[in-house]
Amino acid sequence: MNKLFRIDWLSILYCVLLLAAGLANIYSAAYTLDNAEVAWSVLEKQLISLGLAVVAVLLIQFLDTKFFERYASLLYLFSIFALLGLWVMGTEVSGARSWYAIRSFSLQPSEFAKVALALALAKHLGDFNTQIKRRKDYLIAFLLICIPAGLTLLQPDAGTALVLLGFFLVLHAEGLPQLFLTALLSLFALFLLTLVLGVTWVLVLLSFGLVLYLFFQRKRKRIIWPAVFTVLVFGAFTYSVSYIFEEVFEQRHRDRFNIILGKEVDTRGIGYNINQSQIAIGSGKFSGKGYLEGTQTKGGFVPEQQTDYIFTTVGEEWGFLGSITVLGIFILLLLRIIRVAYKQKTTFARVFCLGFACTLFIHVAVNLGMVVGLVPTIGIPLPLMSYGGSSLLAFGLFLGIYIRIEYQRTVA
Repeated sequence: MNKLFRIDWLSILYCVLLLAAGLANIYSAAYTLDNAEVAWSVLEKQLISLGLAVVAVLLIQFLDTKFFERYASLLYLFSIFALLGLWVMGTEVSGARSWYAIRSFSLQPSEFAKVALALALAKHLGDFNTQIKRRKDYLIAFLLICIPAGLTLLQPDAGTALVLLGFFLVLHAEGLPQLFLTALLSLFALFLLTLVLGVTWVLVLLSFGLVLYLFFQRKRKRIIWPAVFTVLVFGAFTYSVSYIFEEVFEQRHRDRFNIILGKEVDTRGIGYNINQSQIAIGSGKFSGKGYLEGTQTKGGFVPEQQTDYIFTTVGEEWGFLGSITVLGIFILLLLRIIRVAYKQKTTFARVFCLGFACTLFIHVAVNLGMVVGLVPTIGIPLPLMSYGGSSLLAFGLFLGIYIRIEYQRTVA
């Protein structure tokens, strides 16, 4: 009985609350007076996925964490082969070849690649049991992240690729020099600035900034050439933005960026989802319209409302109070995972927990930003709440391993 008290029940409670809210809103999003049977059918499918996730969590509790550390590399390789297999046996859904479909059963391997990457990165960093410093070791960590991210981007699935690239935050937490993260954020900001202002004005600003910097730092001659080199690299990247935007991105992605940046207004075409989502959330006001009473939800105005846009149901029917409550639970869960991570005695355990926290953070931040129109629609579900078996099962694996890791720490 004493061992039961060592389980991280607080994290489980947060997850149960989010799952309950998710099931309630999935049913509401699919429900109307004329199709209650359809809503029950959707809910039953989600409950089956939830049942599988619970079984996975329970089975993992019988495994030693050394099992995951020992087979982390094998699981990672399996996930890579699963992603490669999509080119041969994958099924295209919504323009992306991201699914394996067997009759009525479908599976999205990129969801499980997140768990595999967290394990592989934890294994790689755990081999040192300290902060890595050699360039070779960082290069391997970079490749571990970039290979699955690149494969998912080619599907194309920009949302999952963004989540996988987010694991650079884990490397940063484990000692990656500040310079790398600053460079990545600077390039992203430069990308957006170029889309807004154009290449010429960005080059003018870079040149002006370089002149000012060199003027105020003229006594420190050693920094002149590094500063010039940095501006040249940024300038070259600025020239490449047009090619990336026009040739790498699909038209739907370009349209969404243009709408978010205010370069286009389209409330009936590509911007329809965001516009309807904002209307639904705004109509909920402070306390919401009441459960099953959302007019935007019942009218089917918001596409993909059971999946990527599930939070619009929360906003419309539960209002600001419900929305802030759901967000608060996510924040408490995230802070709990980070706190548990830094209590771990091994690098493997700490890095895996940080990988879980990183995945959760990016999913929540991008999904909520998406439904309120702050970021383009890129297809990222809201963890534990959105409809979808693969996502729910993947987070079940994350949670199961996380709970097992924390349990073994407390009984060791």
